[in-house]
Amino acid sequence: MTPDILTSVLATPGLVWLVLTISVAGIVRGFTGFGTALIFVPVANIFLPAADVIAITMLVGFGGSAALLPRALKVAEVKDVSILGGAAILTVPLGLWVMTQLPQDAIRWTAAVIAFAMLSALVLGWRYRGRIDMKRLLGIGAAGGAIGGMTGLTGPAVILFYLANGSRAEIVRANTILFLAMLDVVIVANMTIGGLITWQMVALGLFLAVPYFLTARVGQGMFDPKYEKTYRTMAYLVIALAVATGLPIWD
Repeated sequence: MTPDILTSVLATPGLVWLVLTISVAGIVRGFTGFGTALIFVPVANIFLPAADVIAITMLVGFGGSAALLPRALKVAEVKDVSILGGAAILTVPLGLWVMTQLPQDAIRWTAAVIAFAMLSALVLGWRYRGRIDMKRLLGIGAAGGAIGGMTGLTGPAVILFYLANGSRAEIVRANTILFLAMLDVVIVANMTIGGLITWQMVALGLFLAVPYFLTARVGQGMFDPKYEKTYRTMAYLVIALAVATGLPIWD
């Protein structure tokens, strides 16, 4: 990292808040397998343009994947997650295109509404009782790709169904870790091809990836399937706080 780029990173608006937020997100991601974007995106949207937030969220995600993916691969349902990821690959470009057409506040409100809707469904006990077959996997993956490209929230569609259908905590955690890792790569690749990523974004992403990697390892060490309800409750509270903080009404 050159001195000029490092200087630009240190001059990032709200850098202290970004570091604190990504550190908390790392802990939550470590013990639940999800939550990074739901926590980081609403807060980061206060300080940075939407395209920057999406790119940085995905780049930082590489740190979490490096910390969590090796163990998750031993538990994840790789076949199902591959179908989800394959469908998402096709819809990420659409989501990115929509993102470039919307004003910043519209993206912030969209991200907040999606995060709040997911959180409300889970807290209120929404449950999908049907079988998740091939068509549903493709639909869920496609929704995840489009929403991820538009807002940076790559997980809600997938996480909602996996949590809601009663899957065991370790399976939910492993599947979401694998899916989010795939989407990080896909979205960064599409943004790079589209010229939406700058070296300053990459540098800031690498800078934030350090505390994220470390706190994700801490969260992973905290994980114990016996305390599944505790993990979910903690994650819900943190997500709710992040969503409320990031609402445009506070500007």
